This record gives sequence, structure tokens and C-alpha cells, in this order.
Amino acid sequence: MAAMMQPQIILLKEGTDTSQGKAQLISNINACMAVVDLVRTTLGPRGMDKLIHDDKGTTISNDGATIMKLLDIVHPAAKILVDIAKSQDLEVGDGTTTVVLLAGEFLREAKPYVEEGVHPQLLIKSFRTAANLAVQKIKELAVSIEGKSFDEKKSLLEKCAATTLSSKLVGGEKEFFSKMVVEAVTILGEDDSLSMIGVKKVPGGTMRDSFLVKGVAFKKTFSYAGFEQQPKKFENPKILLLNVELELKSEKENAEVRLSDPSQYQSIVDAEWNIIYDKLDKCVKAGAKIVLSRLAIGDLATQYFADRDIFCAGRVAEEDLQRVANATGGAVQTSVNNIVPEVLGTCEIFEERQVGNERFNIFTGCPSGETATIVLRGGADQFIDEAERSLHDAIMIVRRAAKNSTVVAGGGAIDMEISRFLRQHARSIAGKSQLFINSYAKALEVVIPRQLCDNAGFDATDILNRLRQKHALSSGEGALFGVDINNGGVIDTFTNFVWEPAVVKINAITAATEAACLILSVDETIRNPKSESAQGEGAANAMARRGGFRGRGRGMRRR
Repeated sequence: MAAMMQPQIILLKEGTDTSQGKAQLISNINACMAVVDLVRTTLGPRGMDKLIHDDKGTTISNDGATIMKLLDIVHPAAKILVDIAKSQDLEVGDGTTTVVLLAGEFLREAKPYVEEGVHPQLLIKSFRTAANLAVQKIKELAVSIEGKSFDEKKSLLEKCAATTLSSKLVGGEKEFFSKMVVEAVTILGEDDSLSMIGVKKVPGGTMRDSFLVKGVAFKKTFSYAGFEQQPKKFENPKILLLNVELELKSEKENAEVRLSDPSQYQSIVDAEWNIIYDKLDKCVKAGAKIVLSRLAIGDLATQYFADRDIFCAGRVAEEDLQRVANATGGAVQTSVNNIVPEVLGTCEIFEERQVGNERFNIFTGCPSGETATIVLRGGADQFIDEAERSLHDAIMIVRRAAKNSTVVAGGGAIDMEISRFLRQHARSIAGKSQLFINSYAKALEVVIPRQLCDNAGFDATDILNRLRQKHALSSGEGALFGVDINNGGVIDTFTNFVWEPAVVKINAITAATEAACLILSVDETIRNPKSESAQGEGAANAMARRGGFRGRGRGMRRR
């Protein structure tokens, strides 16, 4: 009898938590839908903001990527939504809420089919087909802004920036900021590196007090006595950029110097002073009127430069120093020996100016001219932080629109048109995929147009019916109609300059479909214990699923 018993096979470590099958798939979909419901109300110009309080402070934002990052989501499947929001933010800068909502809505539409026993791979195949068709349709509907005159192109880019900013906290001043953003991106020229646009925040004043510096601006660094005696304005100065410490070095800890004669001590002290004076003298002989260093410039050097009508600033942030180097044509030096004229930068005007309660060093009229700084003003710190995030999105959008040169109608118009196109396509095919593509089309209709209406307090059913009617016109005249956020009806959003770059919509649909397909393809989750605490947690989670306890650790309680 004993010989006939099957041996017990132990495959996974004790305490390993496994869950599989349809129930696990449904559980993953539910987790993603819970995340989506958190950010749903932030969409659009009438979207609400979220206040997130953690150990780093308070953040108020309606930016999808920021919210997802701060939520610190631990569910493994829901983390995929965090990743696609980050991906959208890095690739195009805007549409982070859209991509999360789209992925969640695709999963919401797939859930009933999964519950009824449809194999997830059938859904995945149909969703990928629908996504490819949607991207092709967007490319057909996109309008190119290539070949326009400079002024026309600038005006079109301002419209794209204004559309992005309309859903942000600074939406009330979108015209003011959209001009600023387009000008900043235009200054960059071909080198459109984001690091060449600096954003500096100064609390106080109103949003309209914000301004753009066509050059480099940074906050006055820590300064020693003698700083006030230095000139605060120069015309066409030579600028020396250093990564050198200009102060007396203190001896190393436990340093030991052996002397045979007490009078030799003075020679050691003199040697230290001679080293620093030699460095300072070489800076002066180089002909520089402005000396900036990434490392400290001490009180002796500050007074030395003041006596010779030279401006200096130590401990300049590396990114600011690099931007000064790029703008002025200078090069950062790691030594003061053999400084040649070619490594010195220059600009038309340097001045130190008061901005609110802060002093700013401002370089304008730079020869390369491919850098800009936006100085943001506003009330609360949280407000300025959100304004910075908003401008980042707008800058990214303008950069993408300038490079890709194609735009589509916003306000849900493009989504309604793709939805109509996919429904029409679904009728032409046989089998289950007809239902799945139809559900994909319904998700597109729900995410943007319906959510825009719900967030603005409009009657979503009425507006969607009117939009369907417009988009169903055989003449194709209604293809550009979307939600009128201001008056609560429908409007030709393209004619009314509600635009977004085609790349934003293409990237959002592609990323959201990929994420939905990835989640649908997972049918088992295995959690390996890495430590005793993880084992305890795994056991607690397993118990919670069996209905025994809820919570973790000592705080578990009977349901």
C-alpha cells in the first residue's frame, strides 16, 4: 500500500503565494479599474485636482503621471498602468490621464467576456487589430502644419499649447503661457533638448508676473562679505566658468607637520596663501569680468574680485552652469592654469535683478541663443509646483508638434470618429471578433467624450447622441465635431482651435492597448517569499483571499 502512494513533489518554496485561472484575471482587471476610477475625474478642462499628502509634503495635481507616481501602488498588475503613464509622459509629455483611462476602459469592456469564458487570446488579437485600424485612421485624419510660414506655424503651435494648458490649474492664463512656451521652444532651434529650458520658481506675485528670459537666469548663490561691493551689471563681459574651489583649504583631519624651527611655521602658512592668490591672479589675468564656479568661492576670493570690479558666484548648480556654458559659448574649466581666450564665454548684458524676495543673475543676448529660462510666479508653493508640471507638458507637446507637424481635432472629436469607424468595420467581419472590436469602439467613446461631459457637469447622454448624429453624416462634415466645454453642446473643435498633436493620440492608444493586452495575458500570479516578513505577508494575503482575515501583520482582523 505504501509503495503505491504517490510521492509528494515540493516545487515552490514554503510560504509561496500562488493564484491562477479566471479568478486571478478578473482580480487583476478589478485592481486596474480601481486605479482608473481614482484618476477619472481629473480629465479635461473641467477636471478636478487630487490632493496627495505624504511624508514629502502636500501635492495638488491633475497630471496623470504625477498622481500615479505619488499613489505608490503595490498591486503588481495595477503597476502596469503606472508604467504606461510614465511612458506617455516621457515620450510625448501629455495625455497621461488619457492613456490610463483608455487601458482601464478596454479592460472594463473585456471583463464580461472573460467572465463568460471567452479565451483572453481572442480578445487580445481583436484589440490589437482595432488599435492598428485606429492608428491608421488617425494618420488619415491628421492635418499637417508643414510648409506654413513661420508666423502661421507659431500660431498653430500656440493653439496646441493652449489646448494642453486648458485642462491644468493655469488654464485661466493659457493664452499668456502658451505664447511663452512656444517662444521658449522656438529659441532652442534644432537643439530641442529639454534641459536647455530652465524653470525657476519664485513665490509671490500673480501668474502674470511670470516672464521668459531669452538666455539663462538662476537664483543668487550663497555669498560672502565683499559681495555687495562687486558690480551687478556688465555689458559684453567675458565669463569664466570653473569647476575649481577658490578658498583656503583647511588641513586634513589629523594632519601632521614636523618642524625643526618655529620660524618655519610662517613659511607653511604663507605657502597656503600663495596658492590661493596665484589662482585668483590667473582668473583676473584671463580677462574675465564674471567668474562662476560649481564649487565654493570663499570670502577671501570674493573680496579679491570685488577690489578688481569682478563679479563672482560660487556653488552654482551644475545644470545652470552647463546652460550658461551652452548659451555663452564658454567651456567649464577644471584648472585655472593656461586659460586661453577661446574658453571664455560672453553675452550682451549680465545683471543681477530683484524678482520678488529673491535676487536673480540674468544673462541675455547670448551668442548661441539656444537656451531659455521661464521664471514662474504665484501664490502657494503647491500652485507653482503644479504650474511647473503644466508647463512641462505644454513644452513637450509643442516640441512634438514642431517635429511631427501633424495635428488632430481635440475635445473627443477624434475619439468619436475612430469609434464610428471601428463600429462600421466590425459590421464587415464575421465571428466573435465583431463583438470585441465593437467593445473597443465603445471604450473609445466612453473615455474621452463621455468623461469630458461628466467632469464638466453636462448631460453626457444628450451630448453623445448629438455627436453620434454628427459623426454619422455620410458627407464627413461632422468628423471634426467634439464636446463644447464652454457651452455644453457640440462644436467643430478643429475650427475652434482645440488641437492636439497626432502623436499624442497614437501613443496613447498604442500604449493603452499594449497594457490591456498584457494584463489580459496573465492568468497566474506567484509571489515568492524573500524573507520571514514576506512569508508572513504571503500567508496573510492567502488567508484574506480565503475569507479568514483582512489586513496584514498584527493588525489582522476577522471579516
